[in-house]
Amino acid sequence: MLPVVFHDAYVARDVPSGHRFPMGKFRAVAEEVLRAGIVKDFDSFYRPTPAPASWLQLAHDAAYVDQVLTQSVPAALERRIGFKMTEPVALRSRCAVAGTALAARLALEHGAACNTAGGSHHAMADGGAGFCVFNDVAVASRLLLAEGSVSRVLVIDLDVHQGDGTARIFETDPRVFTLSVHCEQNWPRRKAVSDSDVGLDQGTGDEGYLKAARDAVIDALEASRPDLVFYNAGVDPHREDRLGLLDLTNEGLAARDALVFDLVMRRGVPIVGVLGGGYSKDIQALAKRHALLHQAGAKALRQHA
Repeated sequence: MLPVVFHDAYVARDVPSGHRFPMGKFRAVAEEVLRAGIVKDFDSFYRPTPAPASWLQLAHDAAYVDQVLTQSVPAALERRIGFKMTEPVALRSRCAVAGTALAARLALEHGAACNTAGGSHHAMADGGAGFCVFNDVAVASRLLLAEGSVSRVLVIDLDVHQGDGTARIFETDPRVFTLSVHCEQNWPRRKAVSDSDVGLDQGTGDEGYLKAARDAVIDALEASRPDLVFYNAGVDPHREDRLGLLDLTNEGLAARDALVFDLVMRRGVPIVGVLGGGYSKDIQALAKRHALLHQAGAKALRQHA
């Protein structure tokens, strides 16, 4: 069985239902994973313990970490993040980080694992942005590197937006290779420099996207020779996403996720899947798209076990 991580705190209850960020999707994704038979029941999800400040400070400035944990984030930074920093939002962010770290440890043990949150790739060392408070993949990478569990990490980011925060956190760290395949015309307007950036034209559909992603992932695996891969499987490249400018279908997303798992696992490299972006108002349709990640991971784990 594919190990899958979930925590009730992934849904910050004080974020209003009409908020631009669809907070309710995290519980809906977990329910979709259950319906797909990937996890037997809610007690079968792996549950993280909130990340301590010492973990968060591996990728973020101590002053910023303290501001989040004490809910004293300056108003201007709150606006950049997109959330008022309440206790539930801070707890949600700590749990999402811990969930990705737990999924990483499970992947090292089992070959693959997925979080039902994570992919907060716009958060930088000195502060969050774009609905991202803490950069869970960056913290988890630094944690495993510090522990000596891995020596080289590859981040495959296929969200529609560039993984600018991740790129900037690791821009001088040769142990982590960052790949971002995104829509070039989409936010952020001022791009960072990843180890490999593939900026696709607005309106790119399934065929062009899958070819570009395949080539980029193969090249990144060759260049980085990783001990562990983090895969940000944002579904905002979908043609119906409110914040995406690409033209992928559900079938294209499913093929993408299957492709990434296959390319990584056929090399014997453990892989961690995290949710990334997805901004449809239809929560159920959105949850089904996100759960394609977990379905692909479960199938790949059976094939490559």
